[in-house]
Amino acid sequence: MTTWGFIGSGNIGSTVARLAIAAGHDVVLSNSRGPETLADLVTELGPHARAATTQEAAAAGDLVVVTIPLKAYRDVPVDELAGTVVIDTMNYYPQRDGQIEALDDGSTTSSELLQAHLPQSHVVKGFNNIYVQHLRDLARPLLHAGADGRSALAIAGDDAAAKDAVRRAFDAIGYDTLDLGPLAEGWRTQPGQPAYGLQYAKDEADWTAGARPVSSDELAGRAVRATREA
Repeated sequence: MTTWGFIGSGNIGSTVARLAIAAGHDVVLSNSRGPETLADLVTELGPHARAATTQEAAAAGDLVVVTIPLKAYRDVPVDELAGTVVIDTMNYYPQRDGQIEALDDGSTTSSELLQAHLPQSHVVKGFNNIYVQHLRDLARPLLHAGADGRSALAIAGDDAAAKDAVRRAFDAIGYDTLDLGPLAEGWRTQPGQPAYGLQYAKDEADWTAGARPVSSDELAGRAVRATREA
């Protein structure tokens, strides 16, 4: 049994936690406001969930999901995550996060910023290219990898073993995986790119109207069409 730690327990964090529990795993949830604010969510999720401080969730997780606004990435605990696989869901929204010159000029990516902050951790980009409703509705944990009807999520990372751990975690909660390569390629699924968000919608004009499966091949075709302004 795997324990998933969560730094951030909002829409994405709580949805991934539900999927992890459905797959038979334990979850340790945290947020910036303290474990007492997560009491209702923990009660809803049941006995495989508990709330903790950010440092405790970081230390408890066999893998840890960081799902907070990018502007707060320096608040992620460092020592507690040494040697840990960290799934980075964060996207860059200048209107929320403020302008970050190194991202604006394309000299780095958001996940590379987190990796630099966590030099002893193994950061893998993931869960960042899908809307939360679709993430909830498209999980197919009972199908074999690659089966019809199963959707793929993109990852990027510099450590092969860490990416394999994330691939296995995705498989357990019901998703195939598209490996984009190193962290430097993670921008290909950022907001505004063809592989971000709308491909999972039944109707791209109304992404709230339902979800449809997206195969690894389709997702790869969209990712390769990404463009980056220097």
